[in-house]
Amino acid sequence: MPIGQTALKIHYAGRGARMTTVTTPDGQLVSYVDHGGDGPVVLLLHSFLMDSSMWAPQVEAFGDRYRLVAVDERGHGGTPATGPFDHWDVARDALAVLDALEVDRAAVIGTSQGGFVALRMALLAPERVTALALLGTSGEPEDEQISAAYQQLAEVWIAQGPETVTEAVAKICLGEYDPSDWTPKWAAVEPDRLRLVMTALVGREGVLDRLAEVGVPVLVLHGTADLAYPVTKAEALVAALPRAELVLVEGGAHFLSLTHAADVNPHLERFLRAHA
Repeated sequence: MPIGQTALKIHYAGRGARMTTVTTPDGQLVSYVDHGGDGPVVLLLHSFLMDSSMWAPQVEAFGDRYRLVAVDERGHGGTPATGPFDHWDVARDALAVLDALEVDRAAVIGTSQGGFVALRMALLAPERVTALALLGTSGEPEDEQISAAYQQLAEVWIAQGPETVTEAVAKICLGEYDPSDWTPKWAAVEPDRLRLVMTALVGREGVLDRLAEVGVPVLVLHGTADLAYPVTKAEALVAALPRAELVLVEGGAHFLSLTHAADVNPHLERFLRAHA
């Protein structure tokens, strides 16, 4: 049941993977990587300022047993942002990817911002989502002080150059993990794009009061050393979701699917075996 049209296909390095774009009915181009693989479809949604390649550790670990589809979210990677948007729009983009692949249902894994999108997918189209794994994320609006700090950081980035804030961004997102693969990508983000994605991030509304509607199994993974969201954010998610399990990763950073993949992957595989 495809909607929109597939606009471009480019063969992508990796086992059976290809970078593809789809154009949604409202004209939004969405880039994604279909890694192939046998088994159920699992949609992967990345963190703020990242792209679909951050899922490389999961593709390596279990990409042969599942069809992993990693989306570049609006304003990230190969997916443009041409005007204001919110994470409900990004959830619709992700559903359009499933439509383009003629996939009726999928498990969804989202980290940080990707978790915001995953929850909204489950609320918009519960019949399309078989299970959710949420890492380092929150169901609440951004705290006012944090929102103001992030917006100030973005303006310093734009006015003085990304190198002035890269160390701070890396520390918040990656902890002690080597950021060298990502800093060149961050440096290439255009000011207009940065403002759009930051506005979506800090302007989002909370969804905790709607999470009783999410009836599928949910795995919530959270690092104890997450500098963006304390463990209480994960605990609030689990309290609001009817079928949620919380796993804490000792010392885990905010983007823990990347920084602590060896700790995270066994939990993801166990969950997918049971629910994908």
